[in-house]
Amino acid sequence: MAAARGAGGETTWTSRRTPPPLERARSVEEQMTDAERLSLVVSVMGANAMSPVRDERIPEGTPMSAGYTPGVQRLGVPALLMSDASLGVTNPGYRPGDTATALPAGICLGATFNPSAAYASGAMLGREAASRGFNVQLAGGVNLAREVRNGRNFEYLSEDPLLSGLLAGASVKGIQDQKVISTVKHFSLNCNETNRHWLDARIEESAHRESDLLAFQIAIEQGRPGAVMTGYNKVNGAYAGGNRHLITEVLKGDWKYPGWVMSDWGATPDWAFALAGLDQESGVQMDRVMWKAEPFTTDLPEALADGRLPRERLADMVRRILYSMFTHGLDTPGEPPVVDMDAHRAIVLDTARQGIVLLKNADAFLPDALQGAGRIAVIGGYAQLGVVTGTGSSAVTPPGGFAAVTKIGGPGIMSMSRNLYLLPSSPLAELKKALPQARIDFDPGMSPAEAALLAERSDVAVVFAIRAEGEGFDLADLSLPWGQDAVIEAVARANPNTIVVLQTGNPVTMPWLDHVRAVVQAWYPGQAGGRAIADILTGTVNPSGRLPVTFPRDLADTPRPELPGLGSDWGTPTTIAYDEGAETGHRWYAAQGRTPLFAFGHGLSYTTFDHSDLKVTGGEDLTAQVTVTNTGRRAMPWGGGRGLRE
Repeated sequence: MAAARGAGGETTWTSRRTPPPLERARSVEEQMTDAERLSLVVSVMGANAMSPVRDERIPEGTPMSAGYTPGVQRLGVPALLMSDASLGVTNPGYRPGDTATALPAGICLGATFNPSAAYASGAMLGREAASRGFNVQLAGGVNLAREVRNGRNFEYLSEDPLLSGLLAGASVKGIQDQKVISTVKHFSLNCNETNRHWLDARIEESAHRESDLLAFQIAIEQGRPGAVMTGYNKVNGAYAGGNRHLITEVLKGDWKYPGWVMSDWGATPDWAFALAGLDQESGVQMDRVMWKAEPFTTDLPEALADGRLPRERLADMVRRILYSMFTHGLDTPGEPPVVDMDAHRAIVLDTARQGIVLLKNADAFLPDALQGAGRIAVIGGYAQLGVVTGTGSSAVTPPGGFAAVTKIGGPGIMSMSRNLYLLPSSPLAELKKALPQARIDFDPGMSPAEAALLAERSDVAVVFAIRAEGEGFDLADLSLPWGQDAVIEAVARANPNTIVVLQTGNPVTMPWLDHVRAVVQAWYPGQAGGRAIADILTGTVNPSGRLPVTFPRDLADTPRPELPGLGSDWGTPTTIAYDEGAETGHRWYAAQGRTPLFAFGHGLSYTTFDHSDLKVTGGEDLTAQVTVTNTGRRAMPWGGGRGLRE
């Protein structure tokens, strides 16, 4: 672990004056051997369930994680130890017995519209990473929610480039203030999961600049991440990791980005990606699985030897990595921080409370109806056990472990990690604590008829509906799986006082909407999610979340009613033309004159507001100011000075 913390005794740079990072990176790189340079541009994946044998390139005693790159002890260069992801320090088989704080989904954070919440989540994530000896967090998911069937939207923030960029930038800054490098990812247009390794995302250049690239540009300007991770997909015919236009011309050229560009795991089929601007091949074992090669390990040295890889290009690759290391203090991290897990749980709870969205509340049904109910039916969604979290590389094992894990599977390389994960925060238990005067009974929601029997003899019915979404899989449609729509319909017929709580990572269609009194979008609310949901339902906390994505009435109202390649065999090349261009999400609906089911920014409250003193000033820069006064009886779960919330 000494190398991971940057130890190693006296070095060239333990002097009274430490040069600026760029100067230092240049000098250290010049002192390296070619073997040391080449080792720095490769990361090796730690042993895990998919690849259970420890790679001999990883020293004994090194904690297993998503990526390991050896340092150069004689020059004061620390090893890089990389961990997934944006929602917590993940451990998908890497470190048996290790647990970490499980954050709410990125889309829940997006629903807070609150950069302060994003910073707090990032700082928490950075502290937990540093406490384990990790110094790179593969966080900063900033891809726009262009496609409401994208299985990975729950990791991202919104459909809007300004909102996504500001929140991602704040999160990255929070992580890096703990001397842990954060990435932003996945650069760019990684907006679908279906056959992502063979997906060609097509978009017009100016539209790209005004949408997805704008989100990345804002995030990079705000957060100054040490690394940028490219996507699996192609962009306009060239793989993102080997896309000269995106990496060399836009990112490093137009934006003057000084850090390094890494690939995603299993996304480097060719050493020549280095010529296009890629600085590091990540998780080389995955490239061996996908492409039968480790190009930066085997082919890159040969290309350097015969001149196909210019020496100045290799030097630039290394210097960019060193620059980020030195800029963010990886060589001088100090003692690992002591983590206050109770404080971190409080951050998770606060984020979930702010991100839960009250979509419908007919006749102000909530929260008084629950507070006054004598008998309450809680139905479905494994509410007796916990709350849902997303699947794939972002899944975090919480303190105490998962409440339950159900294997789902499917085609493709991500099938083994496609599971229904339940975090142990039971909404049923929390509602019983919050409403001790009520009799609360539970029905699993397996049968519409059985659920209706409990609902009809209750004063209020609360139906929890869930959907397992995750990396490697897009949704076939926007309906709830496992017959849950039928359960909700049956319960609503049996009891007009029905509330629906949704735990999903994307919008859902709601054929039962007119028949229920209230709808709450809880997303994937993290390890304190059961408490957060109960607080919102009972009025302990006033809902303040706003939709960061538009909810369509059905797929016919989206830019792509049919998703190209959906259902094709794994490995089938697919092209998706993002013809909506810069008109993502709410801009599409405005341009088309279409009314969605619920609009971007929609979210109800238990209180009322007045708006006054609107002032708009500006020329080149535009500033709007308005005084918002809470005229109701309930306080908001956030204070002033929260940026986008004002």
